[in-house]
Amino acid sequence: MIGIIDYGMGNLFSVSKALERLGASYFIFEDRQELRGASALILPGVGSFRDAMARLNESGLTDMVKEYVQSGRPLLGICLGMQLLFEESEENGLTQGLSLLPGKVHRFPGITEQGETYKVPHMGWNKLNLAAPSPILENITGGYVYFVHSYYVSPGERDVVIADTDYDVKVPAVVGRGNVYGMQFHPEKSGTLGMQLLRNFVALTESLSFVG
Repeated sequence: MIGIIDYGMGNLFSVSKALERLGASYFIFEDRQELRGASALILPGVGSFRDAMARLNESGLTDMVKEYVQSGRPLLGICLGMQLLFEESEENGLTQGLSLLPGKVHRFPGITEQGETYKVPHMGWNKLNLAAPSPILENITGGYVYFVHSYYVSPGERDVVIADTDYDVKVPAVVGRGNVYGMQFHPEKSGTLGMQLLRNFVALTESLSFVG
């Protein structure tokens, strides 16, 4: 059973519908007491990094997520949820993240080194370039996925990057270390490729059963 974290800033409908299409069992929760038996967590997110962390902190979910990761069970952050996995973001002033992965979140400058401007936010389909082997990439050879974001992660250690894309800079698109994973794009809106990535995450949880 996969738990989807509801902290008021996630696209719960599209993520839950994607899991339904995969035949995966899930529940939506906003309280640590509802975690009993969850084999994995999904942290979705849209909006401001600062606002998201404020809501997680105020609700006590920040400590809950960290404790959950320490239990060894899988966690997947999607879009803003992926950025929250890292140490800090410069969005609306420096804000500390969950610090589950090393790195910082920066805004696309909107101008190249040659002085040419480009669109921010980054919105649309971009090619996924595989960077490192991972179970989350099972049966994935590349393709295009759907992004909507104005900020990107600058990883503190390159080995957390599983796949990237190019948007003036190298943008970490799939990240992971241990039982923590993140996707900067929206897999639930990325067609067959996105669904395969979600299917791979679900597969990580299928043999797990935790109580308490």
